[in-house]
Amino acid sequence: MSKETFFYVCNQLRPGLAPHSAHFHPTLPLEKRVAVALWHLATNVEYQTLSPLFGVGPSTVQTCVREVSYAIVLLLKPLYLRLPNEKELENMVRIFCTRWGFPHCIGALDSLHIPIHPPLRLSADYCNGQGWHSILTQATVDGLGQFWDVSTAFPGSMENSAVLESSSLWVLAKEGRLCPNPPKHFMGKAQKYVLLGDATYPLQDWILKPYQEDKNLTQRQLQFNYRLKRAHSVIENAFLRLKARWQILLKCDDCSLELLPTLVLACCILHNICEAHDNPFNEEWLEGTEPTELPKPCQPAPAAMEDGRAEQMRELMCQYFESCGEG
Repeated sequence: MSKETFFYVCNQLRPGLAPHSAHFHPTLPLEKRVAVALWHLATNVEYQTLSPLFGVGPSTVQTCVREVSYAIVLLLKPLYLRLPNEKELENMVRIFCTRWGFPHCIGALDSLHIPIHPPLRLSADYCNGQGWHSILTQATVDGLGQFWDVSTAFPGSMENSAVLESSSLWVLAKEGRLCPNPPKHFMGKAQKYVLLGDATYPLQDWILKPYQEDKNLTQRQLQFNYRLKRAHSVIENAFLRLKARWQILLKCDDCSLELLPTLVLACCILHNICEAHDNPFNEEWLEGTEPTELPKPCQPAPAAMEDGRAEQMRELMCQYFESCGEG
């Protein structure tokens, strides 16, 4: 985060971090409280290790992390992590088509498993399909790799399809709030805007996924899969950059389960701020963001959740890509 962006964040958080007159001890300067919190989110250094760097006690570090994270979500989420309006959705379609060659699309959908040490009584709930403990975050990004919908803190044992049905994104889609009313035309037919997912998500009239790989796929279906996977990589890259900048997400050992949803949202918001403000990104930060000993769960979506009517949209996409060549 650049110096200018840091002070911008401090000024935006000032209304939520004003000193309380009831405190008996002098309150730390706002900039120091924000710096302590961001340092912890960025490095994942333990409270006890971080406290001497700023000349404060471990409990003060913990308080700073909690208060600043809550303030970020309260004050900056409405600015940097919200449902786009109709005009913004149209612009997102243009960007996705220009950058990734995928038309009529407003984003890519995926999940992120964050390693944790759960309470013993909840160990089974948070043990995911690959046998390690995690909380599950579902996120959607635009064509620039910035998050615009995040649902978090689901137990790691849940499948992506179940998380989707439990998320606000599912409700928004079912209410028709992810596309104009009436829908815009694509290939001569009124069609909802789509999100791109992988095999762990159900095929819907607003979620496209690849055809199941087998030897019977036609050339146009293979081309569709290639195009979709290439465009879907925008969220895979966003997750990598998110974890590289905010390494608290590599392993959440030093905070309570109650605080975790706020920490995850705060990191997603800070990611958007850094990206929107063109802050530099060091590729070396990516080292260690994908530990091979923690493979990602990838249970396919149940067939019962599939919407057969959505096959028409995949077919239209196949026609579109066939008409415009390999690309």
